[in-house]
Amino acid sequence: MYQDLREQSAQALARMDFQGYAIGGVSVGEPKSLMRSVLEWTTPFLPENLPRYLMGVGTPEDILDAVMFGIDLFDCVLPTRNARNGMLFTSIGKMSIKQTQYAEDKRPIDDTCACYTCRHYSRAYLRHLYLANEILSSRLNTIHNLYYYMNFIKDIREAIREGSLLNFYKTHCFHPKGLEAEGSAHRLTT
Repeated sequence: MYQDLREQSAQALARMDFQGYAIGGVSVGEPKSLMRSVLEWTTPFLPENLPRYLMGVGTPEDILDAVMFGIDLFDCVLPTRNARNGMLFTSIGKMSIKQTQYAEDKRPIDDTCACYTCRHYSRAYLRHLYLANEILSSRLNTIHNLYYYMNFIKDIREAIREGSLLNFYKTHCFHPKGLEAEGSAHRLTT
């Protein structure tokens, strides 16, 4: 987590002319601010025309932050692990389906979602499956979470194509003051 060593490593790797570059070691318990600092330190030294991969980072807010620093690829167990534990991602935030308040809730997980799970199952039924330890619970919750993530990434891609990523970031910013308040130098500023 030393800036000078991260910069040296990124510069040395860039000289090796790989087909893509990975940044790791920022998703094993470090503060989110440190992850953003590491991205700020390393991405300026990596070629912009080659894939940049951030290893093991996967909350929606972390993905959006990383994209703002020029990261292209991600992998993470979060959507599936959270699904198995009854935690679902929605357009208004996370939902724990095991909560009593959903016991008789006939609505889908997310009224704005068109995934198979939301089109066919209620919150009440999904809660029942989870509490009954039915394997179908994990499958249906996973379908929903992966659909949520795919749409979130699709929306980010569209914002990049339209040249409106900074606007997308500001309207979807998960940080009260945004990255700009922390003095971070974003790759995309317009």
